[in-house]
Amino acid sequence: MSTPNIAKEEIINAFNFRHATKEFDATKTISDDDMKFILEAAHLSPSSFGFEPWHFIVVQDKELRELLKPVAWGAPLKLDTASHFVLGLSMKAPMVKHDSEYIMHMMKDVKQLPAEVIEMYSKFYREFQERDFDLDTDKKLFDWSAKQTYIALGNMMTAAALTGIDSCPIEGFHQEKAEALLKEKFGVDTDKYGLSFMTAFGYRKANPEFGKSRRNFDDIVTWK
Repeated sequence: MSTPNIAKEEIINAFNFRHATKEFDATKTISDDDMKFILEAAHLSPSSFGFEPWHFIVVQDKELRELLKPVAWGAPLKLDTASHFVLGLSMKAPMVKHDSEYIMHMMKDVKQLPAEVIEMYSKFYREFQERDFDLDTDKKLFDWSAKQTYIALGNMMTAAALTGIDSCPIEGFHQEKAEALLKEKFGVDTDKYGLSFMTAFGYRKANPEFGKSRRNFDDIVTWK
């Protein structure tokens, strides 16, 4: 596989272009090819131990979008105007605990590791959960999964910006009510998955009123 050769200026321009788009141009639709590219960025994203503790639902059905509005106070305008709307799900404890069937499936069937490597990997992963990060509750394990899923979110938004597509990450929702809805209307097994974020993709209706504001670079980076 060849080494990527993207100009640094193009990447920085994409980050400057990207902003949390509050309203999209509802007349414009992302092509299937471009949306697959954005989702492939999530698919290829890194995760701790490479266990990919995520799933993404692309909500295009208008009736389902309407159902999301009452449980997602930060999303109604995006649900009405975004070309594509993505729910980011993260695995809960039964899926990502060190001795789960899913973890064994990832090592044996997806990564196709030899038996001796699986034994070693399992030991490291168990020590990581029980000793290094103290992931001893269901809540902690879900939060760990959500941290991995946010890596995919960042990559999706960057991939979108690189192709001139706008996005908006959304945490403005009631998690318990949203997950109850996902279980009832979306067929999500909420014993296995929880909702981490929503994300809208499309094309901005208007340019942002203000430029990007950030702290000074030297305030966030220390060299030692």
